[in-house]
Amino acid sequence: MRLVDLSVELATGMPVYPGDPRVTLTPALSVAADGVNVLHLDMGSQSGTHVDAPFHIDDSLPTLDQLPLDRFVGEAVVVDARGAHPRSPLGPDLFEGRIRAGAIVLVATGWSAHWGTDDYLTHPYLTREAAELLVAAGVRTVGIDALSVDPTPADELPAHRILCGAHAVIAENLTGLGPLIDTVGGRARRGLAAAAETARRRRRTRTRSRPHRLNRPHSCQKEHHP
Repeated sequence: MRLVDLSVELATGMPVYPGDPRVTLTPALSVAADGVNVLHLDMGSQSGTHVDAPFHIDDSLPTLDQLPLDRFVGEAVVVDARGAHPRSPLGPDLFEGRIRAGAIVLVATGWSAHWGTDDYLTHPYLTREAAELLVAAGVRTVGIDALSVDPTPADELPAHRILCGAHAVIAENLTGLGPLIDTVGGRARRGLAAAAETARRRRRTRTRSRPHRLNRPHSCQKEHHP
């Protein structure tokens, strides 16, 4: 089994969402003075590669510990959006025919290549319609290799509100999705094609085996006399 780390490195001064707390890592204890090395971390909950709980955008929605664990494990479908332009919307057509209920949908925009630069804030984003399609398809885990599933900055957060409103979780600031596109994405496409072919065969089998109803000849019906 090949394991792929999709997280960015935590470091002092690393990029954060505009207005979020800055990240600082400082030594708290050392082997020389205390016998052990311990770091003091000062950071916001949405720093680096992280998962947004529904609670992130609404006090009445679940926190991470209130969600089922199947939100965080399962087969993934990697959707290739690397051709998207800066600040371009990713609509529902990107996902149609490529996703299935229960899958973890990872959106590969290629924007992790801009990590640590001003261009990282100009990432593509999901439209309201795309988020609605994902929820309607039964997807409850979405990840993206960008700062947010909504534009940055944003006065409103439509994709967040639709996904989190359905108790979905959102993984942001992923990295290294490129190598997964041909492996996971290809396997997912083959899986979907196989499922579609199985469904077609079942429909054909039901059609061939369906009994024909024979009408009783009129001459065999009983006559009714007044």
